[in-house]
Amino acid sequence: MASLVVLYKTPIDAAAFDKYYAETHIGLAKKLPGLRKYEVSHGPVLSLAGPSGLHLVATLHFDDLAAMQAALATPEGEAAAADVANFATGGVDMLMYESQEV
Repeated sequence: MASLVVLYKTPIDAAAFDKYYAETHIGLAKKLPGLRKYEVSHGPVLSLAGPSGLHLVATLHFDDLAAMQAALATPEGEAAAADVANFATGGVDMLMYESQEV
């Protein structure tokens, strides 16, 4: 399994971010070929020390890194990536990795 973890930092307007993300971006991301599972955080994103500076965490699951990279290179992947600039006013970090159950 491979995961794409998207860390959305606190936006300028949290309500506008939430509305756009729910009504537009999720629909774009769900069109990624090979997407197996799509999860988003619910409620505050905390660190062990308290508030984290993150507004939302999204985790997208694929069979492997090759499948993820292939999906991101499609027109659907390019559209989802380009859309991030439309709402992620606080910035965003994206991490990709393969995992194994232990």
